[in-house]
Amino acid sequence: MKRIFRVDWDVIAGILAAVLALVLHLLHVVEVSVLLAIVLVLQSLLLIRDLRREDQIDRTVSLAERTEMAVKSIQSSLSPPEVLVIGPRRLRAETELFARRARGDMIWFNVCLLMFKPQSLFDTLLRPAIENPLVTSIQFICDESEKARWHDDVVPKLNACANGGKVRSPRWCSLRESVSFILADTEETGKTEALLSFWGEPFMARSVEKDVPRYVFHVQAHSELVTRLSELERSYRFTGVGTGEER
Repeated sequence: MKRIFRVDWDVIAGILAAVLALVLHLLHVVEVSVLLAIVLVLQSLLLIRDLRREDQIDRTVSLAERTEMAVKSIQSSLSPPEVLVIGPRRLRAETELFARRARGDMIWFNVCLLMFKPQSLFDTLLRPAIENPLVTSIQFICDESEKARWHDDVVPKLNACANGGKVRSPRWCSLRESVSFILADTEETGKTEALLSFWGEPFMARSVEKDVPRYVFHVQAHSELVTRLSELERSYRFTGVGTGEER
């Protein structure tokens, strides 16, 4: 049925009329003058059809242009999101991607070192940052309760990495914060972004030893939250809240 409606019946009717007139002329039923009149009428009808179609095309183009302008106006009025939520299915992949996009100095604040105990998680989460040539240094700011895990689970794996030396000795502090985050400039924008997580439900999944991240928030560079997170880590790194020691 749709194919029938798409057929150009004006053209078909004109062809049939022309063929009929030509046959009648060959049969000497109509004179040449009548044949010419039929041809002129057909040409007039086709011209009227084309003019009507051009008017429809102009209206369609005008409507498309107005629609495009309206869409651009809506897009310009929308503010880009400041924070993106990363769920469990994409957590590892997005964390690895963040490490590969990073550049300059990276800050790992109040992260649970338990997640680096399995070699597979170390290779997925931390190794990409170590092997990233654009990352110049990696600084951990950890609670003092994590010292044993650092020496037992992290240091041996760092020593086995070719570029493990870019990971600085942790800044050991008595952390009172309920947040954990990774800060780094990104290769695409050159501005600082963050991966932020919160301790406790529903953002953490409870394991045998300790809670581990379930949901992470990707804080975009234009968010004011990036500035606040940077101030928070500097307050622990530079104001003497904690102490540092050699690896």
